[in-house]
Parts: sequence; C-alpha cells; structure tokens
Amino acid sequence: MSGDNGGWHPVRDAFYPLDDSLSFDKDNYYIKVAIDKPNRILKVSDTGIGMTKEELDDNLGIIAKSGSMLFKNENELKDGHEIIGQFGVGFYSAFMVADTVTVISKAFGSDEAYMWESQGVEGYTIKPCEKGSFGTDVILRIKENMEDEKFGDYLEEYRIRSIIKKYSDFIRYPIKMDITGRRLKEGSEKEYEDYIEEQIINSMIPIWKKNKNELNQDDYDNFYSEKHYGFDKPIKHIHISVEGAVSYNAILFIPEKIPYDYYTREYEKGLELYSNGVMIMNKCADLLPDYFSFVKGMVDSEDLSLNISREMLQHDRQLKLIAKNIKTKIKNELDNLLNNERDKYENFYKSFGRQLKYGIYSEFGSNKDILQDLLLFYSSTEKKMVTLDEYVSRMPEEQKYIYYAAGESNERIEKMPQTELVADKGYEILYFTDDVDEFAIKMIATYKDKEFKSVSSGDLGIKMEENESSSSSDDNHQELFKQMKNILADKVTDVRASKRLKHHPVCLSSEGELSIEMEKILKTLPTNQHVKAKKVLEININHEVFKSLKEAHEKDQEKLKLYTDLLYNQALLIEGLPINDPVEFTNNICKIMK
Repeated sequence: MSGDNGGWHPVRDAFYPLDDSLSFDKDNYYIKVAIDKPNRILKVSDTGIGMTKEELDDNLGIIAKSGSMLFKNENELKDGHEIIGQFGVGFYSAFMVADTVTVISKAFGSDEAYMWESQGVEGYTIKPCEKGSFGTDVILRIKENMEDEKFGDYLEEYRIRSIIKKYSDFIRYPIKMDITGRRLKEGSEKEYEDYIEEQIINSMIPIWKKNKNELNQDDYDNFYSEKHYGFDKPIKHIHISVEGAVSYNAILFIPEKIPYDYYTREYEKGLELYSNGVMIMNKCADLLPDYFSFVKGMVDSEDLSLNISREMLQHDRQLKLIAKNIKTKIKNELDNLLNNERDKYENFYKSFGRQLKYGIYSEFGSNKDILQDLLLFYSSTEKKMVTLDEYVSRMPEEQKYIYYAAGESNERIEKMPQTELVADKGYEILYFTDDVDEFAIKMIATYKDKEFKSVSSGDLGIKMEENESSSSSDDNHQELFKQMKNILADKVTDVRASKRLKHHPVCLSSEGELSIEMEKILKTLPTNQHVKAKKVLEININHEVFKSLKEAHEKDQEKLKLYTDLLYNQALLIEGLPINDPVEFTNNICKIMK
C-alpha cells in the first residue's frame, strides 16, 4: 500500500459528477475508511458517481488501464471538479496485503449496482448486487499473518491513520474514520470508558496551495516539524508557485543542523513528490542535485501521473524542468543568505559547506561555476570566514596568486613554517582545514583569472629582494645538499636552501600536482596507500642549525647523517606526517644530548 511508486492505496478513489444540470455541493463528497478487525476487513467507501458494469470491467479488468486519466482526458473539467485518483497497475498492489479484493459500485442515475471481485490470480468476476446509495466501496479481506509479514497491521487504527496522513493528507475532500478514544465515565472521577467518534483524518488544504501572504514563519516552521524534516528549525524556507510549461507548487527548507547520518551511505536525499495533493514518492532524488542534497521539502504538480514509476520519473521531461528550476531557486536563496544574512549563512556553512565543496570536486568540476561563490574559508588577515571574491578584491596589484595553506586546524596552520614568507609580504592566506578543500580548489583551478598557490609549493611566485634571498645562491652549499639528498635517498626529491624560512630551521615543500596534505588524505583510503607527494627538504641557511650542518659536513660524516635524519623527521612532524622509525628518532635525540 505504499505510495512511493504511485501504488494504489485506499484513499485515492473518488469521482465527482460532471453533469451540467447538477449542482455541486462539495460537502456531500467524502471518503470513509472502516475497519472490521474480527473479520479482517478493511473497507474504503466514497460518495462519488460510482461505476457501471462496463466501467468496472474497463477500469479494473485490465492491468495498467487508467480509467480516471482517460476520463479526465476525454472530458473538460469545470471549476470545482477534479479527479482525485485513478485505477491502474497500482490498484493491484492491494493483493500484496489482501487475499480477496471486492469493489461494489453503483453509478449515479442508475438503479443497478455491481460487484467486482478477484483473488488476484485467476481473473475476476462481475455480478449484480445490492447497494443503497451511489458511489464505490473497496473491500479488502486482509491476509493472515505470516512469519515475516504482519498483514494484521493494516487492521490497526494507528497504521491506517499514519498511511492516510503520510500519503493523502492533502486530498481536498475529507477522509473520515471511526476513532476509538478514552474518557472518564459520566459521574465518575476514576472510571474510564472507551468511545468511538467519527473524525476527519486528513488536513485537506495543503500549506503550499495557500497564498504566501496568508502565511507567517510559524506556519512554515510547524509544517517543517509536522513533516519530520528535522528536529531543528530551518534557516530559510523557499515557497514556489509556478504556472507555465509545467505547473507546480513547492516548499523547500534549508536546514540549520546536519542530520546525524548525512555523510553516510544510509542517508537518502530527495524531496517528497505529490501529484495533485497525493504523495507518489517519499524521496524523489531526481529533484535535487547531489550538492544540494541537504534541502528538505516537497513538490506538488498536477502534470504528473499518479501511476508514474521511479524509472519513468528519471526520463520525465516535466520533472527535469521542475528540477532545473528548483536548483536555480536554491542557488539564488543561498546567494541572498550569504549577501544579506551573513551570520545565518555561516551557520548553514558550518553544517553543509563540505557538501558544496564535494559538489565542486565531483563530476570533474563541472559544477564549479554554480558553487564557487558560495565557498567560505578562514582568512589569515581578516581572522574570519571570507569568500573568494572578497579575497581577490583585497589583493595587492603585484600579487599573482591566491595563497592557501592546508592543515588540520587554523591553530596548526598559523604555526606552519611555510607561511612565513607569504605572511611577511602582507599577503592574505586562506586556511584549508577540510579534507576536501584542496581537491575542490584543484577543480576550480582559477578564480577571476587568479591561480591558486599552496604556501608549501616549491615556487611561491614571489620576487625576492637580494637581501631577502638565502645568500643569493645555493652554489656554495651544493655539495652539502647533495650529500644530504643521498642520505635521505628516495624520501625526498631534493634538498635545497629555503627562500621562505626566516625563523624555523627546516620545512618540507612539494612539487607537482599532489601536495603533502593531499597525500595524507589519500593515504587514509584503502586504495591509495602508495601515493606520494614529491617532497623537497628546505633548509634555512640563516639559522644557527645550519652552522652545525656545515661543520658536520666538513669534519664528521656520521654526525651529518644524524643531523640530516633529525631535520627530516622534524619536518615530518611539523607536517603532521608519521615518522618511519620513532625508536630510532628518539635514540638520535639522545645521541646529540650526550
């Protein structure tokens, strides 16, 4: 009885008179659901125009025959008339829970009633019967419980009420049901009694059909809560009403807090999809791009068939038009939030900024133009989150690159030796602390004609003054660096004098597309254990440690090996990389303390 794939459930079937000579009183039309638990009967009745024998045969006798859709296409509907549901393939899903399905119907204006009956396997029968009023009764004889199937749940009030609320809450005609309640007996202070009262189960008028001017923020917040979209309050809602090539209504929400399972395989994205107030899919993933999968809400369109399946939806032109429009609406709303309600946007970004970055990284950067202006990164100079546009707007004329530093936290990055030269030049540095940051930036490549450059890159693109350079040339130290490179073997691609270090003795830089931070991230994945960045060991030749290196090079080769290993391991620790042999490292420290 699920509505996910347009399947039939017992509240969709109601037909209304279209005879011009008849008056239309909406109050006379309703659906009644009744449960006979001892006899395992679930009965759904309507007060519509009913069906003739021929219509029973046509509508229920052929699988995939959609009687009401054909009826709708062949008749011009007037104001106040509508087809709520349609018999078709979905009707036969009733046999998933019932061993016998009986439909009793009396057509308006007819003195005869007919009973259609089937057990779902060996065809059906149609024969005359008695029925007092016109309309249709659908009677399901619910199967006996099996070891792995509790069919009896469909004879419980709570289960039927929840189905009605979930799938047909917004049918614009009342769905009535006798509900059992409990109250104090009259004249008693302690003794209770059960009573039965007919109640209307569905809400009938959906919030998305109301004029926006009639609604306030509390209305939207209550709807968000009632639909169980989240336990938080949404940061923003988007109420859409579109008429044109495809007509639809939608209410979308941008949540504040991230669901606990958001970054797991179990999380299922998608919007609720309705056709004329009837839910046909609980999670329609095709309505949202992955990078906006955090959006909650619903879409209702009269242009979609109730019997449409998931496979058909994937190729539905109207649904694609709706999805395209929704994507634009979400992007515009996030832009407005960023530009006009910055605090709210930063709150949202803490939860879902990573998803926007994944959106840029995935599909080979094809979505970067949509998402790059929504990114925020912590700024070394502003001491707050900034956009790429804000960064570029502050760049000095001579600055060639957008500089960034990647690390585990802002605090760790601030202490990185590699930032010294860029910071001393007064250039702003963006801090990358998410594992996806550098990968996303590689996909963006350039922003407003400015390339991105890691502070750990071999060439920072900063013109050095003579007195800022490391003795102007490495020539005097080439033999020393060559020997250190031989000691370290394939651990580094080069050893050289650093042009970026001022206070620290040593650091690692990288050459090529793969940075050291990217290597760390990739090595956590089971399929990327052997990836290696091209590392360069940089030595600050103006630091006191360099004097010891030169002296060891000239007088004591064993000590040079000891110092080289210590400096290399020191550089690894600064980068947050593991040391190959911690015991050897601690022993080497003890050696220099003797």
